[in-house]
Amino acid sequence: MNGYQSVGMNYTNVQTNRGISGSTLKIIAIITMFIDHLGAGFVGRLIQYRLITKPFGDISTLYMVYMTMRFIGRIAFPIFIFLMIEGMKKTRNVWKYTMRMGIFALASEVPFDLTFNGKFLESSYQNIFFTLLIGMLTIIAIDRLWRILGPKGNVLLKIVLAIPLAYLGAWIAEWLHTDYGAIGIVCIVVMYVFSFNKALQIAAGSVVFIWEVTAPFAFIPIGFYNGKRGLPLKYVFYAFYPLHLIVIYLTALLMGIAHFPAM
Repeated sequence: MNGYQSVGMNYTNVQTNRGISGSTLKIIAIITMFIDHLGAGFVGRLIQYRLITKPFGDISTLYMVYMTMRFIGRIAFPIFIFLMIEGMKKTRNVWKYTMRMGIFALASEVPFDLTFNGKFLESSYQNIFFTLLIGMLTIIAIDRLWRILGPKGNVLLKIVLAIPLAYLGAWIAEWLHTDYGAIGIVCIVVMYVFSFNKALQIAAGSVVFIWEVTAPFAFIPIGFYNGKRGLPLKYVFYAFYPLHLIVIYLTALLMGIAHFPAM
């Protein structure tokens, strides 16, 4: 059988001609992520500049724009998690898939640090690829454990046994100070554990992301996912992530506000 097929639980992946393809989901996630990072890396700096140059000026409109952009951006992460899990289940080589994620995590760190910290390298906060990488390794470990129990093993037991591995992944994410940290790993694990049933995955994902007001809205387009890849955008996100960060930072640099931290 082509592709990496988890045998821990009986997954269902019904493909239809209707709905939203994986590439459409990826485009939605990329756009909302860009809006979020533009808000944090540019508008946030502009707010700080205005506060210093015009301490008694009205920034309410600018701040409203900033908050709107950040709220929109919360939609991206759940979609990227969903696509990562789908990719894991369908890839021919899960380790190449994971290695590619690790390479781009390293390649994106300088653009990420410049955009959010204004420094060439900063160890206190790592980019989202590191979170996804740790999450991927965690769910691979969980799947390997479930393989030992077999496809007919007790579902509740499988979930309970996944907890220590999820804790380890969350601890590593916190230790490395990755974007979203421990809660990001918890969200990845929860969405993976319930991915054997799309309705349950959406319900569980909506609950685990409730702490980010607008994030559960991501499960609306996810609900329309038709199981098809769509356009061949395999490397678009990998390339877009560091490139858009560089563009945001250079724009702030040209505007003379790059020395302010992102918000």
